[in-house]
Amino acid sequence: MKIAIITLALAAPGAAGAQQEWSLDRCVSYAIEHATEVGRERIEQKQALTEYRTSLLDFLPSVSAQVSGQYNWGRNIDPETNTYNNVTTFNNGYQISASLPVVDWGHTWNAFRKARITKNTAATALQKAKDDKAIDVMQKFVDAVYAIKSIELTDRKLADSKALLAKTRRLYELGEKSRPDVVQMESQVAEDDYNLLHQKNLARTALIALKTAMNYPAADSLSPDCSMAALTSQMPSSLMVDSMTLSGKPDIIMAEANVEKARLEWKIRRADLLPLGAGVSTNYYINLSQRQDRLPFRSQFSNNLGEYVYLTLSIPIFSPSTWSSVKRAKADYQLAMLDAQDARRKLNDAALQAVTDYEGYQKEVRQMEKKVAADSLAYRLSYRKYEEGMLSTFDIHEAAQTYLESSITLLQLRMLLAIRQKLVRYYINNEPLWTLN
Repeated sequence: MKIAIITLALAAPGAAGAQQEWSLDRCVSYAIEHATEVGRERIEQKQALTEYRTSLLDFLPSVSAQVSGQYNWGRNIDPETNTYNNVTTFNNGYQISASLPVVDWGHTWNAFRKARITKNTAATALQKAKDDKAIDVMQKFVDAVYAIKSIELTDRKLADSKALLAKTRRLYELGEKSRPDVVQMESQVAEDDYNLLHQKNLARTALIALKTAMNYPAADSLSPDCSMAALTSQMPSSLMVDSMTLSGKPDIIMAEANVEKARLEWKIRRADLLPLGAGVSTNYYINLSQRQDRLPFRSQFSNNLGEYVYLTLSIPIFSPSTWSSVKRAKADYQLAMLDAQDARRKLNDAALQAVTDYEGYQKEVRQMEKKVAADSLAYRLSYRKYEEGMLSTFDIHEAAQTYLESSITLLQLRMLLAIRQKLVRYYINNEPLWTLN
């Protein structure tokens, strides 16, 4: 009995947590933690660090070693006398060489600068992936909340229609309403019942879309926090769009980094290589047919030691592929500059549009709240008139439908305003979108 009580006590907090409502910030945090796009950017960040370290090592000489063994029989050349003989020999060679680019026209240096830019912007790319995921989850969250709260409005409309149908049937029994009035109200109830069912299907679809955006298990339950307090946020004192603030956004940073990387790639493609190499080699030789007068391995390793230095100059006199790669790199650089200009313009337009929408939705919400209050009063008065036999079923249907439509429109405007609040804070404040509360 004690074990059962303890087990239930431990399981109770887990069951309560499973039913706990998910706020917008919690959904965004979960999505960022489990998003494959964010995980991919984390791997890319590690890869960028590896490439940066490799570019640092390219400044050091490249060293290679070689060991060879040769077993000869029949007619061959004696490496000691450089004459032909017909004896069995074994030749063992050792070689180590180093190559250092002395003049490569900035190839290694520009490759290092490009790798450094990639490493420095890897964190920005990760931030951009988080921001993109946050925007996607925010939109899906608002859609789900809108669909769920619309169920409450349609359910309330269905309850009113059922109550009105019961009232109409009672008035019909008393002879104050006709049979067509009852049929009309039954049709209204059937329509509201269908609208409720349809809205529930939309809510399930919106909830599945939210789970997909969050990478949340589809079979597990998820209950979004539908309160408006979970969507509203504190707004900045000033809604002016600052170009300096926008310059610190991931879109602009990544675009400018792509321009610089394309420029360095163009310079790399134009570079010619002038490597300087140095090396040392030795070998060990024995005549297997003569077992006397064999020099030991240590003596031959020292006596046969030789050093060399080589210098190569590579000039592409006719190399169409090299010329094509240079032209392609130049074109990529020009396209990157156009993309950067386009990114600045789009981000500035998006910021201005978000501020404009926010101010516009604020006014529309205030005006729609007045309309909803007026439509609610008109519907209640029409309801009383219908009960007193002073209004037809068609008129009461129109009043109820108008009230429902204005309520749904107000809900939609509030959802749109909540999204614009988050976006305005993102554009005005110099902070990532996924850190906003």
